[in-house]
Order: sequence, then C-alpha cells, then structure tokens
Amino acid sequence: MRVKGEFGGGVRIGELSRRTGVSVRLLRYYEEQDLLRPERRPSGYREYGESDVDTVLHIRNLLAAGLSTTTIADVLPCMGTDGGRLIADCPELLLDLDRERERISGAIRELERARTTLDTVIATATPETRRAADDLVTPDAH
Repeated sequence: MRVKGEFGGGVRIGELSRRTGVSVRLLRYYEEQDLLRPERRPSGYREYGESDVDTVLHIRNLLAAGLSTTTIADVLPCMGTDGGRLIADCPELLLDLDRERERISGAIRELERARTTLDTVIATATPETRRAADDLVTPDAH
C-alpha cells in the first residue's frame, strides 16, 4: 500500500527522512545494503510506502540493539510486527538472533573485565594524585 505524499502516489525520500528522523544519506545507505527497496518512478525518483516508515524505525531499533546491517538484511524479511513491536516469524531468525545476543553478551563481559581493570588501577592512586587529577578537570575549584 502506497501513501500519498506531497508529490503524488508515494512518499519521496525527503518526506521519509522527515517522518523517521533519518538522514537522506542514511536512507540511501539502507537501500544500498538492501534494507529498503523503494519503487522507482519513471523520473528515477525513489518512492516509498507507509510500510517503509515502519521498516526504517525497525532498522534503527535493530542497529541500536547491536546488529550489523548485514545481519539486519538477513533477519528483517523474517520479522513481523505486533502493533509497533517486532516479532520473530521464522525459526532461522531465532538462530541468528541467538547468535547476535551471545556476541553482544560476550562484548559486555569483555567491557566489564576492562572496567574492573581500570577500577583496580584507579584505586591505586594516592589522595594527592586524585586531587591533582581533579584540579586538571576544574583548576579553579580550590
């Protein structure tokens, strides 16, 4: 289903950008990555439908969840919606999402180890070193 935009049968890229808050450049990138498939008018202009607004918002959510555009291109066709919520519609999708979740969990564990190491090193600072560091940040505070 195509939605009427300001130029006729569908929504042009500028309107999609306005409605989603995603830059035109990034929308073109999503198309290059095969995440969006707009229709082309005889003039060459891209034409998007109402469902593309939701698709862009889902892409943003999946990117924020840590998935790459390559993974999103694989899983997006197997995702449905329940209201505004994404749902898994294919068993293969669950396998991909489980792998991504484990990858993200591993990255979190590595970051937590790095933070613990930094905390240990920071804790060795003498009070004088701490004051000197604080003075570097706010030199006029004393």
